[in-house]
Amino acid sequence: MALKVGVVGMRGIGQTHAQCHATDPLAQLVAVCDVVKARADEVAAKHNVKAYYSLKDMLANEDLDIVDVTTGGPENGGWHYEPAMEAVAAGKNVLVEKPICNEVEDARELVAFAEEQNVYLGCNLNHFFTEPARIARKYMDEGKIGEQIYCLHRMGFVGGAYNYAPGGGPNVAGYPYFHVKAFLAHPFSIMRHFCGDITHVQAFMGRPSFRVAAADLMVAINSIHVQFQSGAVGYLFSQRGDATMGLGGWWSVEVGGSKGSFCIENCVEKCTFYPAPGSPDAKAENLGLGQCPTPVVHDTGIKDFGATFPNRIHAFLEDVTNQVPKHTLRASGRDALATLEYTFAAIESYEEGGVLVRPHALPILKHNPREQ
Repeated sequence: MALKVGVVGMRGIGQTHAQCHATDPLAQLVAVCDVVKARADEVAAKHNVKAYYSLKDMLANEDLDIVDVTTGGPENGGWHYEPAMEAVAAGKNVLVEKPICNEVEDARELVAFAEEQNVYLGCNLNHFFTEPARIARKYMDEGKIGEQIYCLHRMGFVGGAYNYAPGGGPNVAGYPYFHVKAFLAHPFSIMRHFCGDITHVQAFMGRPSFRVAAADLMVAINSIHVQFQSGAVGYLFSQRGDATMGLGGWWSVEVGGSKGSFCIENCVEKCTFYPAPGSPDAKAENLGLGQCPTPVVHDTGIKDFGATFPNRIHAFLEDVTNQVPKHTLRASGRDALATLEYTFAAIESYEEGGVLVRPHALPILKHNPREQ
């Protein structure tokens, strides 16, 4: 039986989520909610579902299995905490947009409360629900990467001085860490997905001169060095339309190991495997100094980043439908909390002049003895 879903927050991202639920066989979209009546009414009419103008009313009048929280707010995550907590308190499974909360203390409370209420709490960390990520994970599981040595991640809109325009709107203006909080959940989730927990963070951040000249306070350039629990090292570069980038264009992640490396370009488009010289996957080639064996290129032919949304939402619906043990939920609230802990560690490091910061410990991953 399809899961009954209500979506809260009917701006662009909420409309995307509503469309995903409306077309997924595991879901039955039954209601949408927004404090702006016109927005709720428009999306409700499109999908022939009930419109609500407060979450309280939606919870009181609909027998929901899932509440999908896509509200906005300051720094794009300022209104996630309250509706997510309200839905969890009502015993509903919750999927929340990233960042899971605007403040890390709120995220810690939300994750703990969901565990206490014994409900599923997921987050829309959609960048690794892709075919290239699946291929890369397969290489790792087959041992073809070997011991992890490094992870390099670059992410940012293509831009620069020629097309710069000061950001506006109440969610952006006056919030120097808007980009940091709104953006870093994704690259940190990717790095952690492939390489595990991060134990040390050092960050240097800033603004290009054209932002300074425009009195734009956004800390848009993020250079972050990390160490993983495994001992591997990593580097994350993030920017918000301040420069052009090479490999992949706007997004790339490379994970290198003792037996091989892979690189994913533009999230959904391509995964390339680079076997180490002498490995079983390397062709018999006469290699010169610094040369690599011929790589294996997997080009999906997909260019639309929007394909990640139905993939990720279907995974959450699938996990809830199958009643998987909560500690195995993909892109869980705990996973999202990890990305926020790293984000706040990076902010602390930057504010303290680039000091080394150890992120706050994550809650212990508990296994329910009643779940297999």
